[in-house]
Amino acid sequence: MALEVALAGATQAGAQTSLLNLRDFDLQFAGLADGEDGASSGLARLSQIVRGAHGILLGTPEYHGSLSGVLKNALDLMGFDEFEGKMIGLVGVSAGRMGAFDALNTLRNVGRALHAWVVPEQVSIPEVSRVFSKNGELLDRAIGERLLHLGTRVAEFAKLHECGRDREFVSSWEAAMENPGG
Repeated sequence: MALEVALAGATQAGAQTSLLNLRDFDLQFAGLADGEDGASSGLARLSQIVRGAHGILLGTPEYHGSLSGVLKNALDLMGFDEFEGKMIGLVGVSAGRMGAFDALNTLRNVGRALHAWVVPEQVSIPEVSRVFSKNGELLDRAIGERLLHLGTRVAEFAKLHECGRDREFVSSWEAAMENPGG
């Protein structure tokens, strides 16, 4: 639910968005050979989607002071090809009062290790049951604004980063020698 609000912020900033549920990819466990666990792997499909993204919002509940196992497994199955140079925003939820700071710090470190650009803003939501109703209605306007802002920032930074890459290409093209045979 929190990611849906953050994605709405990215959409408002002009980004095309989609919400991915890792359950839909039937991922093998990291370290197993493809198909070793008897299940078909959705890793190629997930990898293609992530590679095509300019910005990524990662969301997780905090479990025992860390991120969810399924998210960690998905990140372990991917690497630089999917994340290097991407803008990443982080959202964590917690049932308790402390929020999801440990999970978010771990995700920030993973993002850096994958050479991604983790935006400075992040949203940690303590006592998530007080922020969203059981049917998904946002109950805390301030948290909603923070989530929207995070989505907007990821979209804005991703767009700026891509524009920078475009300018770099044009500059290198303009600086290239003329084709002597052309």
